[in-house]
Amino acid sequence: MILLNFPTYRFRLKNSENKTHIFDVIRKKFVVLQAEEWVRQHVVHYLIKNKQYPKSHINVEKQLRINSLKKRYDVVVFNSDGSIEILVECKAPEIKIDQTTFDQIARYNMNLKANYLLVTNGLEHYYCKMDFDQEKYSFLRDIPEFSR
Repeated sequence: MILLNFPTYRFRLKNSENKTHIFDVIRKKFVVLQAEEWVRQHVVHYLIKNKQYPKSHINVEKQLRINSLKKRYDVVVFNSDGSIEILVECKAPEIKIDQTTFDQIARYNMNLKANYLLVTNGLEHYYCKMDFDQEKYSFLRDIPEFSR
């Protein structure tokens, strides 16, 4: 896998059935290592190790419904009260982040109501803070660290 624009983390890898698998510390299982999964695992480690979010507040690849369509979000970080602090959309490094990507995360967030959005392909990261009253978002340099 290619080097991403994240700090270096140690991952548990294994080979099985001619495929490489990476251990997901949130789902507590090995998953097939594909390009988007490589980015997702870096995001999860970034949230835990650099931003101090507890593992218990993080959820990975869960289904949601949008206008009767089944979709899956990549990563969500919950607050202690169950509301959503951060919604993350991961793309493979070769995928350019464009307006379509922001439209996708915005559609998801209409249901989820996260306070912050993170869009990344592992090389480029975009951080946004939601303003629901004004129905817009503003770009940030980074997402906030966990606060109790």
